[in-house]
Amino acid sequence: MTAGLPLRLPPTLRWTETEFREWVKANPDLRWELTADGEPLAMPPTGGETGFYNANLNANFILWNRQTALGYVFDSSTGFRLPNGAIRSPAVAWIAKEKWDCLSLEECRGLVPLCPDFVVEILSPADDPNLVRAKMAEYLANGARLGWLMDPQQQTVTIYRPGVAPRTQDVAVPLTGEEVLPGLVVNLTSLLGS
Repeated sequence: MTAGLPLRLPPTLRWTETEFREWVKANPDLRWELTADGEPLAMPPTGGETGFYNANLNANFILWNRQTALGYVFDSSTGFRLPNGAIRSPAVAWIAKEKWDCLSLEECRGLVPLCPDFVVEILSPADDPNLVRAKMAEYLANGARLGWLMDPQQQTVTIYRPGVAPRTQDVAVPLTGEEVLPGLVVNLTSLLGS
């Protein structure tokens, strides 16, 4: 078996969306994001703990969404082209039905050309917290109406809303979907095993 070679990109490298799409197409086993200024960012595989959190969070949202039929839930492999040009893949994303239903079939099949209404990001031990916080602010600036940033190591979640300072709380306090995801309640204590 041949070991993989490290891939080191120059820090000044910038791609257009077309170049990014070609790279992703030629390397389908790799996950990437693209910043608004065209910087490619490798998204390494998550560890088992983060993968467990992702899967269980998605299950919460899928079950709630099946009952309400208010929109569509997406996992971390979905790419969203934000209005600022960045291409992001949050851990969990949700789009209101009326917003999704306005997209063409081609738009639904490719990178989704909009910002989700709701996003979740989960800090893994390898993440730079400042970069993930900046990503949360970017989601809000591009149209997200609610976001959660989970920090399993600190046992906290930070809630992001447009026009309001982020608020951090202990995971022992259940989260609600507020007016964006009406009726959703997520108990992170059982998810994170604290």
